[in-house]
Amino acid sequence: MISTQDRQDAIELIDEAVKAGARRGRACQELGICERTYRRWQQGGALQSDRRPDAARPTPANALSEAERKRVLDLVCRPEFASLPPSQIVPALADQGTYLASESSFYRILRAHGLQHRRGQAAAPSKREPRRHQAHGPNQIWVWDITWLPGPVAGTYYYLYLMLDLFSRKVVGWEIFAKENSACAAQVLRKASLAERRGLEPLVLHSDNGSPMKGATMLATLQKLGIASSFSRPGVSDDNAQAEAFFRTLKYRPGYPTKGFLTLDAARQWVCKFVSWYNFEHRHSAIKFVTPAQRHGGEDVAVLLARDGLYQQAKAARPERWRGPTRDWSRPGVVWLNPAPDRPKETETAV
Repeated sequence: MISTQDRQDAIELIDEAVKAGARRGRACQELGICERTYRRWQQGGALQSDRRPDAARPTPANALSEAERKRVLDLVCRPEFASLPPSQIVPALADQGTYLASESSFYRILRAHGLQHRRGQAAAPSKREPRRHQAHGPNQIWVWDITWLPGPVAGTYYYLYLMLDLFSRKVVGWEIFAKENSACAAQVLRKASLAERRGLEPLVLHSDNGSPMKGATMLATLQKLGIASSFSRPGVSDDNAQAEAFFRTLKYRPGYPTKGFLTLDAARQWVCKFVSWYNFEHRHSAIKFVTPAQRHGGEDVAVLLARDGLYQQAKAARPERWRGPTRDWSRPGVVWLNPAPDRPKETETAV
């Protein structure tokens, strides 16, 4: 709907354009209306307001009467029904040989009278917001997870433990074991901390709520190394998306043995080659197509500057081929873990 004031403003703009020599049809088109609408708004020589909100609407023939609505309200407030939702009340009434209205009508009447709330003594489910963290550089936030790798026989698996730096997407630690527990996870974490030479620098380790993630050995190792734990919300699939994306890249890599690894050593050798390719050769789309190792070590700054300079030279040489600015090669800056809905996951900064 277009308000009366907006209609008046549009008419004045169109009349002003016509006086200046413009055609009325083109002026109406610029404002997104047709010339017929312009004439309709001025029928009878006066501005016509939108009558749709005040239009008389007939009552549907199948609508409940006031007496029927009151009967529904009286019934849902009875002691035997006071703690039940309409989805329980309507079948119970049917078993008693009574039909008043549909289940949706019950809900509609309850909402209209402010009675649509959680019934009974159970507390309403809370929408718990996740804890949000941000990384300005490497070794500030790690994410980790475990995935199954097929073994030589159907139904047997090896377990790949992975730790990934959120800022650079570099694999900082991994190992494959024949079992899944917190002791194995703690071993991978200790090795990753030594390999990255992080000492006791602040670090957040994010994971899901699996038993290896919350086992006593793993939690004790986190405390000993001065690492803060962060866990996904129950039932939320995208709180640890980076680790899941890595597993998808791994399992769709050409040469991945879909029929299974013959031995544990064979699985370790294959994943070792994959991790080397991923860290040092794979140009990651989330970090402007530089390798995780380049971003982890800060070498991506020079790489992105060189790319931007090359594009600027290409545009200067053949400007007719460019309708707008060159491709954005600015470096992604702050990376968020569980960002707010209105906040981007990566905040770009100029290189």
